Amino acid sequence: MSEAGSQGQPDEATIDLLVKQVTEGLSPTEQRALDVLDNAVASALRRDLERAAAAISLAADLDTAVPPALHARLAQQALNYAASAAGGTPLPMGHVPEPPAAVQAAALRGARTARSARLGWLAAAACLLLALFGWFRTPRPAADVTVALPPPVAPLAVPKPPPSAEEERAALMAKAESLKIPLGATKDPGAAGLTGDVVWDPATQTGFLRFVGLAANDPELHQYQIWIFDGTRDQRYPIDGGVFNVPANSSEIVIPIHAALAVRKPAAFAVTIEKPGGVVVSSREHVVALGTAG
Repeated sequence: MSEAGSQGQPDEATIDLLVKQVTEGLSPTEQRALDVLDNAVASALRRDLERAAAAISLAADLDTAVPPALHARLAQQALNYAASAAGGTPLPMGHVPEPPAAVQAAALRGARTARSARLGWLAAAACLLLALFGWFRTPRPAADVTVALPPPVAPLAVPKPPPSAEEERAALMAKAESLKIPLGATKDPGAAGLTGDVVWDPATQTGFLRFVGLAANDPELHQYQIWIFDGTRDQRYPIDGGVFNVPANSSEIVIPIHAALAVRKPAAFAVTIEKPGGVVVSSREHVVALGTAG
């Protein structure tokens, strides 16, 4: 839907439809479009266009002289609209000022014969029509538009995934101060064919076990449990390092150690087979891996 032009004037779409309505008629679709676009200013313009078109049509068939005063008034009206289109102050629709004496005299001289009067009428009406078009079609300066751009949006930071147990173990292995102990299999049947090692960082109290060949377990029946022997504590009560499972078809696994107490002087690490959930004190009946600090 077109908006009305600046300062309450119809836009070009409305003017085109009004001209076509006055001169040749509108199709149903165009008439509906005009009904939507129409307003009070456009209605006043349509009335002036109808008068101008009627004047032109009448002048084309007129064989007698046009009254001099009417000719002069129409000519003056055209001049007024032409002056408005050229940058002067536009006059209200339907306002016809009294023409000066010079214009009236010129109009009287121009109306001496029917032929010259008819042409003068036609010229005046045409001037009025062109002045109207010139005024309403004069482009208006576009208003300055300042577009406020939104501030740039920083790309969302994609959080890095936490390091895997293998990556953390490798980082501890690279530290010179970390304790590195090989784990050997015992004579327990569950230890057959396994090898492994342990790395422990006394400063951060973190460590990992690595096993190759440790048999898979059924968590409903039993679990593996880690034990840490501290040289400053009673050896009958090693520190619990947590329980873990070995999935089926696992060739190599890395298990983090979760010490229940601070380890002041690690002397040995062991892995036993216990009931699900682990025990507080192990009977050490099924020790499958053991490693001692040098």
